[in-house]
Amino acid sequence: MPLKRANQFSYRFLRTVLLLGACALSDTNAQAVGRSLNTAGAVAVSARQRVVVSSDIGGTDFDDFQSFVHLLVHADEFDLEGLVASPYGPARKRVQNIHKLVDIYARDYPNLKSQSALYPTPEYLHSIAKQGGADAADLRGWGKATEGSNWIIQCAHRDDPRPLWLLVWGGIDDLAQALHDDPAIKARLRVYYIGGPNKKWSVCAYDYITREHPDLWIIENNSTYRGWFTGGNQTGDFENTAFVQSHIQGRGALGDYFATIAPKIKMGDTPSLVYLLGANPADPSKDSWGGRFVRAWDRPRTVFKQPPDSEDVVETYSVVEFHYKPSGSCDPGVTPTASLVVDKQEFPGFIQADGAWIFIFSPKETKTWVYVIKSNLPGLNGKTGSFTSLNPDPERAAHPSSRYPDWWTDTPEQACADDRYQGLKTISIHREEFLGDFAARMERCREKQP
Repeated sequence: MPLKRANQFSYRFLRTVLLLGACALSDTNAQAVGRSLNTAGAVAVSARQRVVVSSDIGGTDFDDFQSFVHLLVHADEFDLEGLVASPYGPARKRVQNIHKLVDIYARDYPNLKSQSALYPTPEYLHSIAKQGGADAADLRGWGKATEGSNWIIQCAHRDDPRPLWLLVWGGIDDLAQALHDDPAIKARLRVYYIGGPNKKWSVCAYDYITREHPDLWIIENNSTYRGWFTGGNQTGDFENTAFVQSHIQGRGALGDYFATIAPKIKMGDTPSLVYLLGANPADPSKDSWGGRFVRAWDRPRTVFKQPPDSEDVVETYSVVEFHYKPSGSCDPGVTPTASLVVDKQEFPGFIQADGAWIFIFSPKETKTWVYVIKSNLPGLNGKTGSFTSLNPDPERAAHPSSRYPDWWTDTPEQACADDRYQGLKTISIHREEFLGDFAARMERCREKQP
């Protein structure tokens, strides 16, 4: 249905409530009632959720900027406690990107505040913006404490009975560091991790968490998030580019900024946020705008001590480790270096005390991967290998792991997948509802006419 008709349906429902003698509803309450119509169970929760967002904003993907716009127009519905800039390759000091978004939000703040007094002030949002690690963790999975990791610990220890939700939109290194420095925070945390392609950039940190903190409560969303921009109703105003033109651009400073980021919506991190708008965030097996998940099986990990070939199969999104023991050495005074080159991207190798090298990788999609090792060691440089990654078999969901009692992941159910990605239909089926909700939120940024 056209987007405007979806909104009209909600308004007709509200009008019926009013005619029956109900009290006049505020805009916030109206949206809550509108959500109650959503069969996914996206009902306003009785208690506000405490939220820290960790984002690799400023990396190669524009969607973090878009998801921040969505976060800010929904900021009255959460108790935001932290905005952490996480590691991503050469991009450093990325917290400046968060401050930039908050400055844009400040221009719309008077309009937003006129709709809800619960919107946080720009000054407060600036105060909770923290820089996380500038580099990915090494093979240990942790390194030095950061402003971001310390802030996660500080928030987790606040005297508040509610759990602290950590939404990880990029590297998971700051969480790994916080867990290493203070494992006691685990009991206070609920983590929603947008993994998939993000995982390959912080695979050592992820590997550390799976090894040392299997009792963490976490949703590992490797492919379900794609339902936000793939599938569902893509006709008319619901098409990704048309939606920006019709319902985002011209809606205040945030709307205009959103339209400059990219001409279409992606917002791959946003499912973690709208998940908390649902009726059952404590139960990932229930339907929600942020997806439906299953209990995780043992976290897959493959070690190759000999170069693999395309007949060697691993699970997509799993951890894959390669071992090499080269002959020879570098020239005198030269520090040996090596990296794994895959799809024109480089991942560092780690030398061991016995001279062996370890490389660690996580495949982000189903395909045959070919790699080459780049090194200043003659006995290592140019070594090649290949392997094939395949999606988990649907049967995996029937065997949840006792080692990971509170670990959730994408459902491998065939009916919920497209031809490549699992779980995404658990989000895309709600496209009309969540985009309608986002459009209504963006209207709050408009200058109100007298």
